[in-house]
Amino acid sequence: MSVIETIIDIPAEHEKNVCGQFDSYLKKIERTLHVTMIERDGALKIIGPEQMVQKAKSVFNNLIELSKRGNAITEQNVDYALSLSFSESDGQILEIDKDIICRTITGKPVKPKTMGQKQYVDQIRKKMIVFGIGPAGTGKTYLAMAMAIQAFKNGEVSRIILTRPAIEAGEKLGFLPGDLQSKIDPYLRPLYDALYQIMGAESYLHNAEKGLIEVAPLAYMRGRTLDNAYIILDEAQNTTPAQMKMFLTRIGFGSKVIVTGDQTQKDLPAGAVSGLDTAVRVLKRIDDIGFCYLNSSDVVRHPLVQKIVQAYDDYETKKKTAEKERKTTKAPGGRKARYDDSY
Repeated sequence: MSVIETIIDIPAEHEKNVCGQFDSYLKKIERTLHVTMIERDGALKIIGPEQMVQKAKSVFNNLIELSKRGNAITEQNVDYALSLSFSESDGQILEIDKDIICRTITGKPVKPKTMGQKQYVDQIRKKMIVFGIGPAGTGKTYLAMAMAIQAFKNGEVSRIILTRPAIEAGEKLGFLPGDLQSKIDPYLRPLYDALYQIMGAESYLHNAEKGLIEVAPLAYMRGRTLDNAYIILDEAQNTTPAQMKMFLTRIGFGSKVIVTGDQTQKDLPAGAVSGLDTAVRVLKRIDDIGFCYLNSSDVVRHPLVQKIVQAYDDYETKKKTAEKERKTTKAPGGRKARYDDSY
C-alpha cells in the first residue's frame, strides 16, 4: 500500500479549537487512523496509507467547518467524526449541525449531534407519538424539551406538560418534609433543570403561574384529557403497563407526545413488568407512532459515559449468551453449568 502525504491549511483563529489542547485531537486521529500528523506554521501535513490519509483529511476538514460555524470542538465531535469516516457518511456530521432546534437562554444553539439524535428529532416532527429509547446521556429528554419549548414559542401548542413516575431509584427515602410540591420536586428536578437552561427560570415561572407549563408526577394524569398540548413522559421504563395505557389514552386533539426511557435502568420492584417494554410490543405496528432507538454512539456526555454504557452493553450481552448456554448445557453429574460473573 503506497504511502502519501497531503497538506491542509488551518485558519489561525480555528487552530486551537480543532487541534485540541496539546494537540490532543490530532493525536486521537493519528491513533485511530494510523497516520502521522505534523502541525506547523498554520498548516497540517498528513502522512500515511492513501485511504487513511483521505479519511484523516475528511475528518479534519469537517472539524474546521464545524469550528467556522461557531462550535466549540469537543472530544465527542472528534470521536463521532472518526466513527462516521468508517461508515462512508462523514459528510453527515455537517448536515446534522445545520438543524438548530432552538437556543438556550444564553444563546447557545440546541441541535442534534449524532445521526441517531437527528433521526429522533425528525421523528418528533413527523409523528404524533414518538418513543425515544436509549441509554443515559443520549439527549432523549433534553431534545424532547427543546422541541416542546420551540413548538410552544411558535404557537403550535398552547401548553407543555412534563411528567415522570415518582419512583425511588433503589433507595428508600422515607418521609420527605414540606408540602406536596416539596415532596415531588426531587423526582422532577431533571425536568426543571432542562426547562431553566433552555427558557430561563423567570420565563418558566411566568408561564407556570398561568398554567401553560406543568411539571407533575404521572399519577396526576389520570382522568384528564390533554388537548393542544406538548406532552413528555420521562423515565417511562419505570411505568407499569396500566400506567402507560392510562397515559397514552389521555391524548386529545392537537397534541403531540414524546415518551423517553432507558430499558436497561428500571427501578421497578423485582419481577414487575415495565410499561415501556409492553408498549413497544403492543404499538409497534401503528403508523403514526414512531420508535427511535439510540445507542452508546449517541451519548453526548463526557466520553467516559460512552465507554461505561458500552461496557455494560457488552456485559449484558455476554451474560445473556452464558444464560442460554447454561439452559442448554449441563455440567457433568447432572448439575447445570454455572455462569462465571468474573467479566
